[in-house]
Amino acid sequence: MNITIISVGKIKEKYIKQGIDEYTKRLSRYGKINSIEVPDEKAPENLSEAEMQIAKNKEGENILKNIKDGAYVIALAIQGKMISSEQLAKKIQSLATSGTSHITFIIGGSLGLSQEVIKRSDYQLSFSPMTFPHQLMKVILLEQVYRGLRIIKGEPYHK
Repeated sequence: MNITIISVGKIKEKYIKQGIDEYTKRLSRYGKINSIEVPDEKAPENLSEAEMQIAKNKEGENILKNIKDGAYVIALAIQGKMISSEQLAKKIQSLATSGTSHITFIIGGSLGLSQEVIKRSDYQLSFSPMTFPHQLMKVILLEQVYRGLRIIKGEPYHK
C-alpha cells in the first residue's frame, strides 16, 4: 500500500515534526509513506471572502498538481463523514482488496480546501466538528492510519 499525505504549509514546531517522524517510521513497515507539503497562502485576519477564495484556490491548485493518477483521494474536511478507527481500517482494507494501491490524504490549510479539491476527492473524512491546527492534524491522521493498519493485520492496539 502506498500512502501519500498532501498538506498545506510547512511544519515548524519541533514536537510536531517528532510526532510525524515517529508515526512515519512506524508506518514504513506496512508500505510506502510519502509526505508532500505545499505552500500556504498568507491569510491575515481581515481577508475578504473573495480574497479567501483566491487563497484557497491557489492552495488547491498546488494540491491538485501533486495527486497521482489513479490515487484514491480522501480529503479531510469538517463536513465529511465521521467514522471510527475500526471503520477507517475497513475502508483502507476494502480499497486494498479492490485493487487500489495508492491512497492520498489531503489536509487543507487554515482556510480549508477549495471546491476543486473537494470535487476531486473520492471520500471526505471528518475527525470532528472541531477545528484543529492543520500541522497537528497530520500527526493525528498518521496515528489513525497506523492504528487502522494494525487493526487490519490483527495486531494489538489500544482502544
